[in-house]
Amino acid sequence: MKVRQDAWTEEDDLLLAETVLRHVREGSTQLNAFEEVGDKLNRTSAACGFRWNAVVRHNYDKALSLAKKQRKQRQRILGKDQGGKKRLLYTPPSPTISDIMVPHVQEEELELKSEVDTTNYEAAEEFVVAEALAPKTQHTPVPLETAMNLDTVIAYLESMNGRMLQGEVLKTENERLKLEIKGLKKRNEELENKISHLEQNSGLMQEDYETLMNIMNRARKLVLLEEEERPATKFKMDRNGNLEKMAE
Repeated sequence: MKVRQDAWTEEDDLLLAETVLRHVREGSTQLNAFEEVGDKLNRTSAACGFRWNAVVRHNYDKALSLAKKQRKQRQRILGKDQGGKKRLLYTPPSPTISDIMVPHVQEEELELKSEVDTTNYEAAEEFVVAEALAPKTQHTPVPLETAMNLDTVIAYLESMNGRMLQGEVLKTENERLKLEIKGLKKRNEELENKISHLEQNSGLMQEDYETLMNIMNRARKLVLLEEEERPATKFKMDRNGNLEKMAE
């Protein structure tokens, strides 16, 4: 009897996903994959099936679709008669003598667990939702084939609680990012306005500089013209050898 209460690890989830995808791709059933993983991890096939449907499967939707396509291609290659038959890739080990020598009460429990293992593992979600939506005064009997043990329901509720907490964290982070983006947009607009103002000032400064250079060039030309038009000064030497400026 498999009894394991520890939490699932990333390695366990990866082993579960790889095994299920391999069974689907090669034409086997998901139930057979759950049995193989359950024997490897010392868990029940029901626990493996619930973990796959409640937590792991949504991370491998594309891979599961690809595995189903590969299974169809394999069926086409093998032919309709052979390809349509599902083959089991894993055969559970035969029971030992100690397993056979089980009291009658334990045999009934094992038979009940076997019936639960062969049901659709998504019934846990349907069971919890039906209980939440049912009127308080109405007690609908749950059929044996859809009854889920307490550990499975608790595991499902814990996973739902984890998803809700993760959703709240993502919502808070989303609001923070929205505020940050809004602030960055406002800052960007302010910088664009400053750049536009600086470009306008730069254009005005360029115009003022060109005007000043034109004025300086005109002044320089006028000075040169005045010097060219001004007559040369004449000097003469007196008796003592001194230079005297002659009248124009």
